[in-house]
Amino acid sequence: MWEDEQRENKGSNVIREQLLNWFMNWKTISSEYLFSDLWFKVRKDKCETPTGKIVDPYYVYEFPEWVTCFALTEDRKVIMELQYRHAIGETCWEIPGGCVDDEDANLEAAIKRELLEETGYEFGNFEYLGRTCANPSTNSNWMHMFLATGGKKVAEQNLDANEEICVELMDMEEFKKKFRNNEFIQSMHTTCMLYALMKLGELKV
Repeated sequence: MWEDEQRENKGSNVIREQLLNWFMNWKTISSEYLFSDLWFKVRKDKCETPTGKIVDPYYVYEFPEWVTCFALTEDRKVIMELQYRHAIGETCWEIPGGCVDDEDANLEAAIKRELLEETGYEFGNFEYLGRTCANPSTNSNWMHMFLATGGKKVAEQNLDANEEICVELMDMEEFKKKFRNNEFIQSMHTTCMLYALMKLGELKV
């Protein structure tokens, strides 16, 4: 009985989302690229709302797809990184991650590559936690989140020319203390941390 109700509720939610998309989604009339670089593009759209209103211009920032990962070593240490972020002028605690490259076979291959490059660790298990978006009003891309466990150090870092990353292994209790004290400010990373902590049973909601 309970399973029947769950299936019915799920079906109703899917229908509701489809109806909302049909009633609320905009139509793109035209697009023009104003700027294009290696990993960043700016697009100007002309759009029409379902009520017939014309929105012009509407600016969209295009980035590659991103991946990030809450990663645990074999002895359940959290792999954290310290990295300077010039836009805010601060050195920040982060978790590993980066852009999905054209050469990556899939999202899991991308995060495996990023983990090995940034930390030198390989992992025995990966679990996809879902996706999030930095700012859906302007950004076109997704951040895909993973949980990795069983990490072993197999190599040294192999960083890009402009990367300087300090890797720190953090006890779970120390990590949770910093989390509660709002010491992690990268919003997409904190989202991944939340989902990972729930999956691990370290956070009750």
